[in-house]
Parts: sequence; C-alpha cells; structure tokens
Amino acid sequence: MQAWGTVVVTLATLMVVTVDSKIYERCELATRLERAGLNGYKGYGIGDWLCMAHYESGFDTAFVDHNPDGSSEYGIFQLNSAWWCDNGITPTKNLCHMDCHDLLNRHILDDITCAKQIVSSQNGLAAWTSWRRHCSGHDLSEWLKGCDMNVKIDPKIHP
Repeated sequence: MQAWGTVVVTLATLMVVTVDSKIYERCELATRLERAGLNGYKGYGIGDWLCMAHYESGFDTAFVDHNPDGSSEYGIFQLNSAWWCDNGITPTKNLCHMDCHDLLNRHILDDITCAKQIVSSQNGLAAWTSWRRHCSGHDLSEWLKGCDMNVKIDPKIHP
C-alpha cells in the first residue's frame, strides 16, 4: 500500500512540474533577466545569459539532463545536483540551499539567485561549458535583436 502512495505522490509532483513549467520566448526571458538585475552583473550582459540559457536548456524551465556521474542538471540554467541543489538522490554540496525540483517551474527568480551565486565564483559564466563553447568571445548582440530593452553593452566586449 505504501508503494502506491509513493507512486501517487511522484505522479502528482510530475504533473505539477509539467503544468507550471514554461519555455520562454527569447525577448520575454531577456526582460525577466534584466528585471532581476543580470544586465551587467559581474560584467556579463543579457546576451551572455540568453546565449548560455539557450544552449543549456532551450529556455525550457522543466529541462532535466542526467550526467554519467549520476548527477542531474535542472531548469533553465541547468544547475547541477552535485553542487547547487538537492534532488534527494545525488550526494550534494547544495550550495544554493534549495530543492532541485524548485528549479523546474516558470518562476525563475530562484534559478537566477543561484546562477548569480555561481557567477560570483572565480569562474564566472565560464562555469557553464556551453557558455565557453558558444558564447564567450562572440558578438552576442543578435540575442537581443527585436527585444525592446535598454541594455548595457560592455565596451571591452563590444567596441
């Protein structure tokens, strides 16, 4: 009987995640990131954040990826369960002091808060392999094309 209870709770959790998740449109996400204070945060522009999030999750808040080491990555920024959140399975440092499943909904302020903590470390956005491969050193102005925003452009990156 207890097994059925576990199954029901698991299914209910999955349904809530599915219903409350969101795949953001590029400009909508840009606006959210700007409002959350990411434009210019630690020297990175909104284009950096959009590029990274695109290559990590396709702007999908419900995206989960499983790694060969047994850890998983969660949400729009693909935050790793071994380091940043607790999924109840992987041994974790849980440096953002949060449940990984809280990263799978449309409410991305907690994702942003944790990402800010990661970027504040010595690696910055280079902590994300996708940013190093696809975004670092590239002209990221295309990520903001057509978005009605006033963003800071770093003159060191965009002369």
